[in-house]
Amino acid sequence: MSQQQSFNAGQTHGQTQAKAEDFIQSTKETASAAANRAHAAANTTGQTAQQNKEEAAGFLQQTGEQVKTMAQGAVDTVKHTLGMDKK
Repeated sequence: MSQQQSFNAGQTHGQTQAKAEDFIQSTKETASAAANRAHAAANTTGQTAQQNKEEAAGFLQQTGEQVKTMAQGAVDTVKHTLGMDKK
């Protein structure tokens, strides 16, 4: 691989990793905001709202984990494609 190809591969990897991390952070912030809204609803509507909040938080946590896994898979795919996954 030429130096330019190696540089381009590293640059692509860095950009992909940064985008994946941004995506994960955004997902965490969205989940946190949703959990906060769910918490406020639980305080005003009692037992049923509390149960809904817990279900929503579980759903959001599961969704966040799935997104994180997908983002990491994308990073791993790029690494593999560029031959950067060897340890």
